[in-house]
Amino acid sequence: MKRLSIVLLTLAISFASSGQKIDFDKKLKELGVELFPPSKPVANYVKAVRVGNLLFISGHGPTKADGSNITGKIGKDLTIEQGYEAAKLTATGIISTLKAELGDLNKVKRIVKVNGWVNCNPDFTEQPKVVNGCSDLMVALFGEKGKHARAAMGAIALPSNIAIEIEMVVEVE
Repeated sequence: MKRLSIVLLTLAISFASSGQKIDFDKKLKELGVELFPPSKPVANYVKAVRVGNLLFISGHGPTKADGSNITGKIGKDLTIEQGYEAAKLTATGIISTLKAELGDLNKVKRIVKVNGWVNCNPDFTEQPKVVNGCSDLMVALFGEKGKHARAAMGAIALPSNIAIEIEMVVEVE
């Protein structure tokens, strides 16, 4: 499985650097990622705001296709591995929002910045390992364009007790 991931990542980097259009639907399928319609905002905000060539993606949580969330504190209710998967699911929601906003993921020029908040107790210090679930998916999908600046922070509480919240800044065409 690890070898397959390395091969897919190598292919992603070579395609991304060649300037060719990528079949993201095929690539997502190869990665085992299924997009779903983005959920509606739960308050008075929008999912994304475009300013020039930057798209600011609002905080997303680990929302499943059925609308339920992964909840609990990492390191207490959930393992680091479960937190990683929650971050990957959150990234899937962000990619779904990107596709809905842009129509075509080939319009993504670069993932610029990722901010991840991990729901945890004050003594938990493995936030980067959790947020890697998002970062790893962005690099696997977008190759070099998926590499980004990042912050991985702990939070003693998140809305509705979600396990993680991630926001992102994306450079677009």
